Amino acid sequence: MTSFTRSDAAQARLHELVPGGAHTYARGSDQYPEGMAPVIRRGRGARVEDLDGNTFVEYGMGLRSVTLGHAHPAVVEAVTQAVAEGTSFSRPTHLELAAAEDFLERVPGADMVKFTKNGSDATTAAVKVARAATGRPLAAICRSHPFFSTDDWFIGTTEMNAGILPQHLTTTVGFDYNDLGSVRDLLAAHPGEIACFVLEAATALAEPEPGFLEGLRDLADQHGIVLVLDEMITGMRWSSGGAQAVYGVTPDLSTWGKALGNGVAVSALAGRRSLLELGGLSTDRPRVFLLSTTHGPETIGLAASLAVSRVYREEDVVGTMERQGTRLAEEVNAASRELGLQDHVAVIGRPSCAVFTTKDHLGRPSQAFRTLFLQELLQRGVLGQSFVISAAHTDEDLDLTVDAVRGALPVYARALEQGGVEGLLRGRPVAPALRSLAEPRRLEVRR
Repeated sequence: MTSFTRSDAAQARLHELVPGGAHTYARGSDQYPEGMAPVIRRGRGARVEDLDGNTFVEYGMGLRSVTLGHAHPAVVEAVTQAVAEGTSFSRPTHLELAAAEDFLERVPGADMVKFTKNGSDATTAAVKVARAATGRPLAAICRSHPFFSTDDWFIGTTEMNAGILPQHLTTTVGFDYNDLGSVRDLLAAHPGEIACFVLEAATALAEPEPGFLEGLRDLADQHGIVLVLDEMITGMRWSSGGAQAVYGVTPDLSTWGKALGNGVAVSALAGRRSLLELGGLSTDRPRVFLLSTTHGPETIGLAASLAVSRVYREEDVVGTMERQGTRLAEEVNAASRELGLQDHVAVIGRPSCAVFTTKDHLGRPSQAFRTLFLQELLQRGVLGQSFVISAAHTDEDLDLTVDAVRGALPVYARALEQGGVEGLLRGRPVAPALRSLAEPRRLEVRR
């Protein structure tokens, strides 16, 4: 049996020092089987090693930010050179110009770009400039999509909204994906109040139906609303130009992050000059405090983004992810069908961003059955809350993964036969990352 002794000790200490035991809720130990949350020491390609010396094929690498693989040579070289030449100065660097030119060449619908360090800041800045441009208070978000920002305007819409002032709970309204009727209803309910539409153009599980994005674009134009596309996940994973390039709809603003730097911290707000200059020097209107951060232009992130862009130009990164993701889905689904489990365990979604289903004996999505599946994959050398792939996943990595699934499925079948995971799952089930209470399990820490 795989040992997690050192990882468990490190995780216990993290809970004493870091709220939640991790710096991102999705990375928390409550998202993994109890006592089986590896603390990572290093990674290369699609493999990682934990403190106990266990190695895993990893999926959803860096919360879907690593598309080229860990420690990619081109990124390592660019970052190393940037560090050696200085990382932060009192004036802009040549990399700010180079990165802006490169980004705008890849995203031709955008006139300007501003870099920062995380996606939440970029998306909040988009909402702020939309409100300033329109003079309207409301942000309309796609409530079918899980996450847009850590800031109050969005977190106030989630269950985890303690500490949010009451007035912030009324500044964000919602519509449904692929449902223009819900958008029209929202416009009728809030005439002249909506500043922006904020959504992902697509997700792993949902592609835009014919006419939806185009219809949303038309409604935005008709009502003077700013259309914001969140490209945090789709950017560099659907194409180097993002989902907007795939679906042919140009937003007024778009926000980028994650794969932009292959896991190195860099994100961006891009879009129309007339909007972004409200935070610049070429405007006669009251200026927007758009994005002004000490570390936004540091050279490491910008050098990484340039290196990633160069790899995308030289190699078919997205094509590789699509090809390997398709093979993985086909082989896992074949293994599931062989045991008659295809209605319970299946790989679904876009091949470059695939997830797996884990349903119980009644056919319902189940956190307990999901935890059991994660447990059995971890025991067999696979780490991942999904099967979101990278261009670094080799055929050997996929072979190991399919073998791990084949080993996990008989255990899953036994749980289905007995109507639950009792006696098979060691510990408590995983829980939603964004939830109001720490239960179902409170963590014990030394005082």
